[in-house]
Amino acid sequence: MAHVLILNPPYVDDFVRSARWDARSRGRVQRHPDYICVATAVQREAGIDVRFVDAAAQNWSKEDVRALLERERPAWVVMHASTPAIDNDIAYCALAKEVCDAKTILVGQHVTAVPDDTFARAFGALDYIALGEYDYTIRDLFLGGDPKTTPGLFYIDELGQPVRTGGRPFIDVNELPFPAWDFIDADWYYDGGKLHPFMTLLSGRGCFARCTYCRDPQLMYGHENRFRDPKLVVDEMEYDLALFPALREVMIETDTFTANREHVEGVCREILKRGLDTKLRWSVNARSDVKRDLLQLMKRAGCRMLMVGFEFGSQMALDGVKKGMNLRRAGEFAKNASELGFTVHGCFMIGAPGETEQTARQTIDFAKSLPLDTIQISGVAAYPGTEIYDWAKKEGHLIPKDWGEYLDDNHEQVTVLDYPQLSKDRIDELIDTGLKEFYLRPKQMLSMATNIRSIGDIKRKFHGVKAFADYMGGNAKKRKKVGEGKNGAGPEAESAGGSGGGGCAAQETGAPAPNAAPEK
Repeated sequence: MAHVLILNPPYVDDFVRSARWDARSRGRVQRHPDYICVATAVQREAGIDVRFVDAAAQNWSKEDVRALLERERPAWVVMHASTPAIDNDIAYCALAKEVCDAKTILVGQHVTAVPDDTFARAFGALDYIALGEYDYTIRDLFLGGDPKTTPGLFYIDELGQPVRTGGRPFIDVNELPFPAWDFIDADWYYDGGKLHPFMTLLSGRGCFARCTYCRDPQLMYGHENRFRDPKLVVDEMEYDLALFPALREVMIETDTFTANREHVEGVCREILKRGLDTKLRWSVNARSDVKRDLLQLMKRAGCRMLMVGFEFGSQMALDGVKKGMNLRRAGEFAKNASELGFTVHGCFMIGAPGETEQTARQTIDFAKSLPLDTIQISGVAAYPGTEIYDWAKKEGHLIPKDWGEYLDDNHEQVTVLDYPQLSKDRIDELIDTGLKEFYLRPKQMLSMATNIRSIGDIKRKFHGVKAFADYMGGNAKKRKKVGEGKNGAGPEAESAGGSGGGGCAAQETGAPAPNAAPEK
């Protein structure tokens, strides 16, 4: 059977393509390739000879990848592509063609959103795009399926015409195997706010919310929550612990883990039933509407940290991105979580439609008013395929003229929206102002200095403080000014070749986390 290489390709050092933003994290976080490792496990379960390599997490060079291709000589190469690195990712498709004449497939949000533009840039280096939820689509191809009748594909036929095959039903998530973590090393992935080593876990797919900026529900996994059986979730935690006996924490990356009370209760009770709460801590992404009694159960079952998408400090901004939350409830939630002893990481954004200097200040002040351990503040990311991207493009608020301009000169996330009442540059300045005002308060600095209970705490705090100082001391000043004013066309309107080179917003790319709070 055809040998398959699934590759997370390198771009620049510390680049993260499996987070909610494709960027070099300002906190120097590296996230696990959970979705693509599940897809790898699906192929292996089907009897396919498959190997996964996380070249991005290992900061490989192009020559490292070339040597891998020469050694393995795969018949198929699958890669997860990202918006700012799309030309780089296509170049690795070309390398696979050059070295071993492999069939190439790209997957992910970006290529699902703009398949035509992707093929226009590829100049024959790309064979297929697997659209949306791709696990079974690529499996069917590897097992000899006819591309013409394989659902979920986009390709160019022999006449040069684009072909989009029929849609594929969403997967029953209880059918999915555990991620193929045996292809990675837990020590490759780091986050100043997590207990090290840690692993990520997906307890479901899809999200009922309609946030205009969130890519996964709109492009990949749909607007219906599909939760796994709680027993399978806890089975996976035990599987992780067996693979990595030194494991200290599991981060449940499901966008809306807390949205379904029955699911949360089931996971907690299963953890308590097996006594896993005494062996392993776990953390989650959470909406700011979880009731106190459910938080109490989570805490009893060993939940340590909540990463919470508060997003904005004005109701206007929340409504502008269809967040479906309100400030009063968010404040009550933060108070309850803090009183119960959770470490709480708050996620905030600046740049919603209609945002003004005053509403941006309200977000900064709201973040400072809440009992939070750490925060991140980011510009609203308007990626292709999202509702906010289409709106910004139509209204002329979108800055980038090419996909590479979603990053600054340091390959970190950069604001891409510009409004008459609040410019792109002013949004960036307000992000820096908010971070300084939050972290440099005497109260916060005292908390950073006193919340140390282990050598691990010291290491995490050192990592966070170093990243924060690096960012504030110079990197924030190096952001390139993308475009010349507004550009309503959007990057996909540019000529082929581009730059040529190389839920919640609860993912740490918007800011470093110097106060990596200790285990509570």
